[in-house]
Amino acid sequence: MAQAKRSPVARFSSFLIRCLLWYLAITFALVLLYRFVPVPTTLTMLFDSNGAERDWEPLSNISPNLVRAVIAAEDGKFCQHSGFDTEAIEKAIQRNQRGGRIRGGSTISQQTAKNVFLWQGSGWTRYVRKVPETYFTFLIETFWGKRRIMEVYLNVAETGIGTYGAESGAQRYFNKSAANLSRVEAARMAAALPLPKKRAVNGASGFTRRYGNSIAARIGVVKRDGLDSCIYK
Repeated sequence: MAQAKRSPVARFSSFLIRCLLWYLAITFALVLLYRFVPVPTTLTMLFDSNGAERDWEPLSNISPNLVRAVIAAEDGKFCQHSGFDTEAIEKAIQRNQRGGRIRGGSTISQQTAKNVFLWQGSGWTRYVRKVPETYFTFLIETFWGKRRIMEVYLNVAETGIGTYGAESGAQRYFNKSAANLSRVEAARMAAALPLPKKRAVNGASGFTRRYGNSIAARIGVVKRDGLDSCIYK
């Protein structure tokens, strides 16, 4: 008896399922690989018309001042949440509903997932990106852990025009290793992270200078209150 032909809908559904399974397998393998080896490049680096100067360093070679500065500036609950800060997301939604520049409530984990596996961008692409960003955030929180997430974040984050990572940023702005950043220097770098192409690290003035001073003051709070306890036991 001849086997009945499958309908176009069934064939297309089967194709989509196979694509999904391949996507899950490949992305899962990448997440596991990057748990142990440095991330060689990202889409942002590849498409940066200014080039991508970078120098990977283990977290042990990056000043705790910078780790605490980015926690103070970007994600005060980094060691407490499981990848998503629901309170920050709700506040961001409320701010955005009032109008003005759209702001997110992304954690360092979400930013790391985006920087390593996805693309930058605003507008409608930001909302398309949120689904895979959630997926990758869950994976890295599960298989990397907080210390590795912080290590990767500080090595792939854009720290200036054509400059990526803590080490390259420290060399560019202060002519020293990231291991030797002072509290003020670390705070200035953290203050520029959201807009590294527009905010000056050296010679900062106005909002960036005030913000950097505020971060510098909060570095001690991060240490005192154990907000970095998942990094430094």
